[in-house]
Amino acid sequence: MGSENIDQQTRGGYVSDEVLGTFIPIIVYWVYSGLYLMLGGMDNYRLHSQKDEDEKNLVSKKEVVKGVLLQQVVQAAVATLLFTQITGSDVESDGDQHASIFVRGIQFLVAMFMLDTWQYFMHRYMHQNKFLYKHIHSQHHRLIVPYAFGALYNHPLEGLLLDTIGGALAFLVSGMSPRTSIFFFSFATIKTVDDHCGLWLPGNLFHTIFKNNSAYHDIHHQLYGTKFNYSQPFFVTWDRILGTYMPYELEKRRGGGFEAKPVNDCKEH
Repeated sequence: MGSENIDQQTRGGYVSDEVLGTFIPIIVYWVYSGLYLMLGGMDNYRLHSQKDEDEKNLVSKKEVVKGVLLQQVVQAAVATLLFTQITGSDVESDGDQHASIFVRGIQFLVAMFMLDTWQYFMHRYMHQNKFLYKHIHSQHHRLIVPYAFGALYNHPLEGLLLDTIGGALAFLVSGMSPRTSIFFFSFATIKTVDDHCGLWLPGNLFHTIFKNNSAYHDIHHQLYGTKFNYSQPFFVTWDRILGTYMPYELEKRRGGGFEAKPVNDCKEH
């Protein structure tokens, strides 16, 4: 029966929703981060100077690329296993074609809340547990000055726990189909890359719609902000509820660009 499904999905050049849901977000990651790379210096919109990026970061860009690719291999393997075990019937795909926009919208919101909830508590625990921070999560914080294609630069175990398992839970709890997941995980990927882009661009809708954005997450990457702003990738809800919300203000930096600074003396707490 399994081989018949595979034959149906591959005959005539047809690519299944499961395959697309696994690999399109990976392609989106490199395309979207590549767009930021092609924008060049953009010194008037940077949250840190190019000099700071070159001198403060503790890992080379070559190592970052290798680390991200490793995480994406694990991500693809787990996604393939998940789809193989839980989905794969033509009935499910047919049902998804008839799902209303309202239903898909609800599934999106449920998945966003589920992913935010999982990542907040796992992310916070990795900061509070000294062993996990030292041996696992600190790898991500080698990027003191974040940039777009470093968004998924994590220890492989962290990538599995936060991103891959978190994404699987969002998929399962929301009840979305593999076809809907293509759009959800592509959107989540774009949002994650944007949060690490290191730029504050005028007209960026992510900055308008979401309080959790590149400046908000930049605060977390600074030494004084590592105990705050754990929320990712969509909302700031859990930070506000649990007292880990660090508000910020943007100031023009001498020499061009912006600097995100905590307000209300949050640095001192």
